[in-house]
Order: sequence, then C-alpha cells, then structure tokens
Amino acid sequence: MFKNNLKIAWRNLIKDRQFTFLNLIGLSTGLACAFLIYLWVDDERSIDKFNEKDSQLYQVMLNIPLANGIQTQEYTPGLLAKALVAEIPEIEYAVSVKPGFEAGVLSAGDRQMKAMPAFVDKDFFKVFTYTIIQGEKNQVLPDKYSVLLSGELADKLFGTTTDIIGKPVKWGEDSTHYIVSGIFKKPVNATARFDLLFTYQSYFEKHASSLQNWQNSSPSTYVLLKKNADIVQINNKIAGFIKAKDDKSKATLFIRKFSDKYLFDKYENGVQAGGRIEYVRMFSIIAFFILVIACINFMNLSTAKASRRLKEVGIKKVAGASRATLIFQYLGESMLMTFLSLAIAILLVILFLPEFNSITQKHLELHYNTNLILFFLCISFLTGLVAGSYPAFYLSGFKPVTILKGKFNTALGGLVVRKGLVIFQFTLSVVFIISVLAVYEQMQLIQTINLGYNKDNVISFKNEGSLNKGLQPFLSEVKNMTGVLNSSSFRGNLTGNHGGTENLSWEGKKPDEKIDFAQLDADYDLAEMLGFKMAEGRTFSRKFGSDSSKIIFNEMAIKTMGLVDPIGKTIKVWGKQYQIIGVVKDFHFESLYEKVKPCFMRYNASGDNVLVKIKAGNEREVIEKIKNLYQAYNPELPFEYKFLDDDYQAMYASEQRVAILSRYFAGLTILISCLGLFGLVAFTAQKRQKEIGIRKVVGATVSGIVLMLSKDFLKLVLISILVAFPVAWWVTSQWLNGFAYRIHIGAGTFLAAGISIILITLFTISFQAMKAAVANPVKSLRSE
Repeated sequence: MFKNNLKIAWRNLIKDRQFTFLNLIGLSTGLACAFLIYLWVDDERSIDKFNEKDSQLYQVMLNIPLANGIQTQEYTPGLLAKALVAEIPEIEYAVSVKPGFEAGVLSAGDRQMKAMPAFVDKDFFKVFTYTIIQGEKNQVLPDKYSVLLSGELADKLFGTTTDIIGKPVKWGEDSTHYIVSGIFKKPVNATARFDLLFTYQSYFEKHASSLQNWQNSSPSTYVLLKKNADIVQINNKIAGFIKAKDDKSKATLFIRKFSDKYLFDKYENGVQAGGRIEYVRMFSIIAFFILVIACINFMNLSTAKASRRLKEVGIKKVAGASRATLIFQYLGESMLMTFLSLAIAILLVILFLPEFNSITQKHLELHYNTNLILFFLCISFLTGLVAGSYPAFYLSGFKPVTILKGKFNTALGGLVVRKGLVIFQFTLSVVFIISVLAVYEQMQLIQTINLGYNKDNVISFKNEGSLNKGLQPFLSEVKNMTGVLNSSSFRGNLTGNHGGTENLSWEGKKPDEKIDFAQLDADYDLAEMLGFKMAEGRTFSRKFGSDSSKIIFNEMAIKTMGLVDPIGKTIKVWGKQYQIIGVVKDFHFESLYEKVKPCFMRYNASGDNVLVKIKAGNEREVIEKIKNLYQAYNPELPFEYKFLDDDYQAMYASEQRVAILSRYFAGLTILISCLGLFGLVAFTAQKRQKEIGIRKVVGATVSGIVLMLSKDFLKLVLISILVAFPVAWWVTSQWLNGFAYRIHIGAGTFLAAGISIILITLFTISFQAMKAAVANPVKSLRSE
C-alpha cells in the first residue's frame, strides 16, 4: 500500500510540473530561510553559555537613583566581592573583575604588541570555566607581579605556548615587569575579550583610595551561588547592602544571570527592558511567518487543484477506502514534497551561508550534529504536516455520491479559505515592506542627523607607547603638514566611551541631588577641529595661559544644574575647584538610543586618543606622512588608525545588519507570496478557459478578460493592505521607541508600500491573465 501511494504521489508531481515547481521553490526557500535564521539564533543564544556552572553564575548589578530616573550599571564598589562572600551564606564564591577599556602595550624582549588586559581575583577560575593550557589552575596568579596570557597572545609574543612559564614581560607606559605564570584558552562565543590577566590585588593597591569608598564604582562583581539558592531571597538580602556600609549611599544591588548579559543588556529606570533578545525574537518570528507563507502556498494550490482529483476520491471511497486512508495518502504526498524541498533547502543554505556570514559578521557553520539534524527533520516534518493537513482533510471529506453524479461545486468548498490565506500572505508582505521602509528611513536619519560636530575626514589613533612622552611636539609637527587642517587629543571617544561622575558640587545644589555627568577631557584645538558651537563663553585656548583649572559644560548640564549666567562661576569636581569658562551647545557623544546627557570638559594635554582632521581629496598621501612621523616617535608599535566616521557607523552595526537582513527576508516573503498567487491565477485561467473562449466569441476584449481575471485577486490585496497598515504601524513604532531620536512614520510610507504591493500583484498576475486572454478560443471550445 505504501509503495502504491508513493507511486501515485510521484506521478501526480510529474503530471503537474508547473504546480510542483512552484511548490518546491516556495517550500525550499521557506525552509532555507528558517534554517539560516536558526543557525544565527542558536549562535546568539549560546554566547556566554560556556561555563560549567552557568545556572549558578550571576553578576551583581547596581541601581543608582538620579534626578532623571534610575541608572542601572554593572560597575560596583571595589570592596563588594569580599564583603558578599563573607556575609551572604548563599554565595559560594565572589570575584571582582576589572576589565580594561583600552588595549595596552605588552613587550617581551624586543617584541611588542597591543593586548587587552583584565584584573581578576584569585578565585576567578573557580567561578569561570577557562581551560588552563599551562600552569596550575589554583595557583596561576600567585602574587601581584604574576600575569596570565591567552594562548593566542603567547603564540604571537613568544612564537609558542610551551616553556614560557616564568618568563618576564613588561606592561604599560611604566614598563612594570611581570612574570608569566600560566596560559589560558579563550572560550568560544564569550563577550569578555581580554588577552591577559593581572591580579585584582595589583589594581586595588594602585587605586586603594577610591576602591575603599563604598560610593565609588569600578570593577564588576560576579558570584557563584550554592546549589538551589533562592534568587529572590538573595536579592532581598543584598538590596540595601551598600547603604549598610555607607548610609550616604542610595544605591541598591540585585543579581542577574551572567549568561543573560549579552541578550538582556537593556535597562530602563532600573527594570530589565530587553536588549539583543528583541532581534532574536524578531527573526524567529520572521522565520515562522516565512514558513507559514510557504505552507499557505501549498494549501492554496492543493485545494485549488482538488477538482482534478474528485473522481479519484469518489472511486476510492466506493471501492472501500476509508477517510483515514485517504488522509494518510495525501499527507504522504505533502511529506514527499516537503522532504524534496528539504534537500533543496540544505543546498541553498550551503550556497548562501558565506554571504549570510558576511552580513551577520559571524562564522556560522553547518555541523551535522544530532541537534541540527533533529531540528531540520522536525521542522520539515511539521511543515509537511501543516502544509498537507488542510488539503488532506479537504479532499478526503468529499461525498462519493455527490462527486460521481457531478453535482459537487468545488468553489463552495475551498474558495473562502483560499481567499483568507491569500489575504494573510499579502498582509504579512505589506507589513514587511513598511517595516523595511521604516528601518531604512531611521538609518537615513542616523546618517544625516546634526550631531553637533563635524566627523568628516577626521582620523583617530591611540596615544600609547613612546608617543605619550612626546605627544605635544608630535601634534605640532602634524599641524604643520600640508593637507592637515588641525590636530588635537581627547580622553575617551564620541561613541559612548567616556568617564563619568556624580561628584560635582556648585552653589545652589540640593544636598541629596544626584546627577550623573559624562567626563570628556580635551586638549587645545579640539573644539575648533570638530566644529563644536559655543552657546556662550569660550573654548580652551593658549591665549589665556593655563586652562588647567577651567571647565566647560554642555547646555544640558547647565540646565540640569539650574545655573543662571554660569560663565565665571566656580564649581568643584572631586573636591577640586574649577572656573566655568564656556557652555558648548549640546552634541551627541553617545548613540541615538540615548538623549544628550549632562557633560563637562576639562583641559587635558595628554588624552588617550589623537585626532587629526585632513583636507579632503588627498587623504592617502597625508595619512602616509602621518604614519611616517608616528613611527619616528613610536617605532615599537604599528600605526593603526580609524576614521571618526567609522567609529560612529560601528555603533549601529547591529541595526545595519537588521536593515540588510530585513530587506532580504521581505523580498523572499513577497517572492513566496507571489509564487502562490501566480499558481492560483494560472489555475483559475485553466479552469475558466471555456468561459473565456465563449466570452471572446461573443465579443469580449482582451483588456476586459484581463480585468475579469485580475479584479478578484486585486480585491484580496486591497483588503490585505487595509489589514496590514495598523499592524505595521504598531510593529514599527515598537522598534522605533528604542531610539531617543527617531523618525515619525508618515502617510507617504504607507502609501508607497500599498502602491508597491499592488504593482507587484499586477506584475505577477498579468502574464497568466494576458496568456489566457489572447489564447485562441477555438482550442478551448473544440471539445464541445
């Protein structure tokens, strides 16, 4: 019986080649999209899951009440880890980790290279699962002059990962000597990107005055809980932990799972509010809907062709076939189609995976492990089951007496359902088109918004190594180069990497007022080079002698502090007095997800970033001259630069990838929907060919017949547009709400999407409609 059903299924596929081809394209494309998205989602969800005790590993977070709401941060007081493990019995281990924000210079003999540091407690490897290649796991950092290298760094520095325990290395500007005490292997898919580890003890001793203050925050604190610990109870215990140590502090603590850090990194007013998990969910939903659309195509084409198989159903039922037998047969046919599509889908994934990796900036691979094979088979089986279920029940439900007498009107059976499914398909297509347009417009806003400074033709590179000792002479020589407009140095950057403090005081400040200020220290000429606009006062200038005791605020800071006529007034930062000499107009120094925050700039002649503005047109020659000068001042390190504009673009790399992927998936959704519509129009034209022949004989025009075949489908598309508009408005609004500066979707976006889908529909149905309209009526009527 199975063999017989398989033969019938295969013959049906071969008989209706056009519909088989359309179904194969739709199903295989849908499955390929689902598989690619699965690989991406699986990789995203695996990040930071490498620890053996992942379920017990948590990070301590800090909530700080400020004037504009609660700020959540992962930096905690320096004494917190030691106090938590001593006073909270549910905590087995607690470690402080101070990550480096900038790469430093590590040297061994004559070889130097940049590396990212971190400072960790002695129990770090009891909490985190890192493989120790060389050295004793429990004694890899025996004292404050020990250092642990990653395997990659050790290989680059020494050319090997063996026999280097005990070798000396030098670190940083002061060239402090350390002894290599171990080699570790970096885990796959980890957010922590350090290359070498120092002891937290050495960091603590250098910054003891601030780290012993419970109101200061510097390292991150991680805890390993005992098994079956009650998270709610622990959060209740530690909420007021800092206040118990320092009654002036208003900060509260809570813990979050360490492996949630990557996907759930967004907090609003002290409450978890999403993060990258939103993109994971969004693309999972997209994959689901693309598969649904592919299934709808199969259902529509199968039920539309039902009239060709009515006699087959009737004869089989008269011969004794039960409805269950027929259901099994037709489901088998859909399974055959689906697993043929599965083979094509896997080939498509193999073909397009390199391009998909290029877009997503990942290194995804098809590892045919048990989980992946089970996923492919389960998704294919469910797709076949969903796609074939309605046609199977629909065909098997016909009454044999009605069928064999020829009285059954197939239009009444599946027409309503087919129309509903077409509406659903094109509703999703319109939603995708509007979403893509909204993402595009928001990306355009990001590219064109007035940032408050000019980032064009500005390169930046690090002030490190020997350059730090001769920075000012270097800048003077750079300024005198032909093709250089200006140069300066800057502490931090304009993409969110900056210092900050609440430790400011001014006349009229309320005793309990907490305001978080960003710290953006700058050298002379920075404001002029980047085109900062002054609301009042002046910038740092050599004309006025030393500006070491001067300070500049942005407009938001002055407004938040409530200062009137601020120029000349005195404020204190960390207890030191500064005179306000200027108020700069607000400019963006973080992403557009954030509103401009209060900030101040102090004079700093040795910022960690060097900026050079180059005259447009001869960038390559000027950069080569800067490189030669840099190597004369800093011969130990390579010249590595970036354009300021590239740094800005990097902030929105995720959004750019989402925009590109959205366009691809929207295009595939429309393609799959149009394949189904194309098949339905072709079937309708075949079914009504005698009617069309008669109409032409009695005088119907080609345009009239085209309109007759097109109007019913256009009606469905118009209904889809009306349904899709409110859905699309809600979806795009939810995404745009994450930006502090965003577009407002106007009627033009909806109108463009509506016209686009109508034109796409007309293009899809026009070929088949014209083909039927111009056909010779003699051929369709000669059998009568």
